[in-house]
Amino acid sequence: MISINLDRETEIYLAEIINQENITSEELLKQLIYQHWQTIKPRETLAQRRGKHPENLLQDADPDLSLRENRKNIVAEHIQNRHQNRKQPFERVYLEL
Repeated sequence: MISINLDRETEIYLAEIINQENITSEELLKQLIYQHWQTIKPRETLAQRRGKHPENLLQDADPDLSLRENRKNIVAEHIQNRHQNRKQPFERVYLEL
């Protein structure tokens, strides 16, 4: 059990919050501590939230692929190469009307 001494102004704020939220001071303190803990805790990456990186994607990956700019360049290069390989000359088609 924790005991805290609050000044008069803080006690008034606490009473208003408890009344407005309709919760106990213990519940409010738990919520505030959890919210603050969430803000100081480092955020998980998307891969961490989903479990981990698929192993087959990491086998041939460049070591600096974690940098966004490098990923953008690689994807842009891939798209450009793909479109260059698919380019076919246009055929002129004449329709008689």
